[in-house]
Amino acid sequence: MSAEATNPEARSEARPELRRRGRTRIDLRRLGRAALLGPTPRDRLPDAIGHVAEAHRAHHPDADLSILRRAYVLAESSHRGQMRKSGEPYITHPLAVTLILAELGAETTTLTASLLHDTVEDTDVTLDQVRAEFGDEVCFIVDGVTKVEKIDYGAAAEPETFRKMLVATGNDVRVMSIKLADRLHNMRTLGVMRPEKQARIAKVTRDVLIPLAERLGVQALKTELEDLVFAILHPEEYEHTRALIAAHAGEADPLPGIADSVRTVLRDAGITAEVQVRPRHFVSVHRVALKRGELRGSDFGRILVLVGENADCYAVLGELHTCFTPVISEFKDFVAAPKFNLYQSLHTAVATPDGYVAEVIVRTRQMHRVAEAGVIALGNPYATAAADGGDGDEERVDPTRPGWLARLLDWQRSAPDPDAFWSGLRAELAQDREITVFRTDGGTLGLPAGATCIDAAYAQYGETAHGCIGARVNGRLASLGTRLSDGDTVQPLLAQDSTSGPAAEWLEHAKTQAARIAISSWLRDHPDGATPTTTPARAPLSVVGARGGGGNAVADLPDAPVRLAGCCTPVPPDEVAGFVVRGGAVTVHRVECAAVAQMRSLGRTSVAVHWRATADCRVTLTAESFGRPHLLADLTEAIARQGVEVVSATVEPPVEQRVRHTYTLQLPDASVLPALMRAMRDVPGVYDVDRA
Repeated sequence: MSAEATNPEARSEARPELRRRGRTRIDLRRLGRAALLGPTPRDRLPDAIGHVAEAHRAHHPDADLSILRRAYVLAESSHRGQMRKSGEPYITHPLAVTLILAELGAETTTLTASLLHDTVEDTDVTLDQVRAEFGDEVCFIVDGVTKVEKIDYGAAAEPETFRKMLVATGNDVRVMSIKLADRLHNMRTLGVMRPEKQARIAKVTRDVLIPLAERLGVQALKTELEDLVFAILHPEEYEHTRALIAAHAGEADPLPGIADSVRTVLRDAGITAEVQVRPRHFVSVHRVALKRGELRGSDFGRILVLVGENADCYAVLGELHTCFTPVISEFKDFVAAPKFNLYQSLHTAVATPDGYVAEVIVRTRQMHRVAEAGVIALGNPYATAAADGGDGDEERVDPTRPGWLARLLDWQRSAPDPDAFWSGLRAELAQDREITVFRTDGGTLGLPAGATCIDAAYAQYGETAHGCIGARVNGRLASLGTRLSDGDTVQPLLAQDSTSGPAAEWLEHAKTQAARIAISSWLRDHPDGATPTTTPARAPLSVVGARGGGGNAVADLPDAPVRLAGCCTPVPPDEVAGFVVRGGAVTVHRVECAAVAQMRSLGRTSVAVHWRATADCRVTLTAESFGRPHLLADLTEAIARQGVEVVSATVEPPVEQRVRHTYTLQLPDASVLPALMRAMRDVPGVYDVDRA
């Protein structure tokens, strides 16, 4: 059987603090007796699922409970005679799992599948029977959970267990909702197992299931799982934290008084809001203690403000920051920029006149529901696709944002072996903060914090990114190892040479498992490497023609020679400035050139400069391109077709297959410059042309 049994009351009696405030804890002994009382009249629900029905109706008042009754009758009759190790009838386990989900607002289909989630695995009930009685959707979810549960939790099978779990979750995210609730109930009732088995299950819960609960936004399950794992894996720290909370319980708590002040401020401002004090859970108190050292009374909880509309969140924030002293470093806006797991709230902290600092969370009631239940609060995330005529057998759209579940599924297919998948999964889930970057075509990429241009290239192009030679970040050239920030626009640059491939150094910069697996696979298949991405340093290749002077620039200094500055190569009708340099010559710069400020700081004599009526001028252009044969000849030909004379040309050594060409050109007329630059950009392999 999938559920490990224990005495359900042992842990709750030993650690009563772990009970969530306001959450009904199911009485397994009472349910066990109710489950054995025999058939229930058809005109009412069985007493055993009364709690489930009550919790479900609180979120879905119009829900049809008849399907839950039928599911319970089938589950109870199928599991009859099966007992948990604690001595309770086995039916108490699916009942407890279903109650957890009902309290979080799961829709009827999920609750029905939850009641039946062990029947196909542990009884004679078949999937065909489930489909005939409850429909394709319930059958789909039960099948997904069954595929997850069929594998034993042995160390050798563990990677494949979770690979199956990911695939099943990718087909329907509600599979993971049931799995998380199933694990929470098993963790609550873990006490009778051997300590070493408790530790092993707790470690897997910590490394995989808690991060998955975080990714799915199910904070209510995540926080309780964290506390249960904390008690098993870190008993000394847990006992210390419990002692801190117990000591605080005997002291005056400043948070209720601060909450009253907040209520008064909001009431006077005409803002309708509900203000609550939310105690921190054990792990949260432990983290705050590590961060701040000695804890004060206001550190044991936070103030939650619930309002009706998004605009009210900012109205509350304005009043708080006006009437209290805000701690600016603690402000975070997850309303305008939601977290990757659907979470939205405003976070701030305010200091009171008596010296306390209180953390405040502001959100709407809908945001609060999603913050607690995550994807469970979405109901059926596939209902829209089904209404549009989608086929239930097709791959379903990833309801997570920005599609991290689909990304996990993509790279798990490429993982070479179970061990690589297992280590990669834990590494991927350990990256608990995500950023969103924009593509130049308007799309977005979801990447872990700290991701680089390499990760963006593989996320966008897959194995085609083997030929990536650089990127533009926010319009500027950047190396492949450049770290990206939330909101950046990134454009990976791909070489036209299909034989190019990644270098081993890329692994030092790649953060996503998809990129690391793809790079490692290519390096393994090409032990001799590909065309070198860099070449030994050598002197630039130069082609020099006739040297020019000041072109058609004229300085208001009789008999002084005039030179156009090579750093900015001004041309008509640029606004220019002239300065007298050594030897009495006048050098001419564009006014926005950095050298102008330097000349003025050195006290160089400024000279007025104007352009002659003649149209010819000199300019220096740089062309950024991919390295390829005949590129210099093609660029020179494009320049010649525009009737422009090449004064000099310099080709720098290739770096990561990128080549920079610098041309000093004599133009017959400054007006041809835009057309010349377009013609150079049109040369295959050239991706940018700009003035020096």
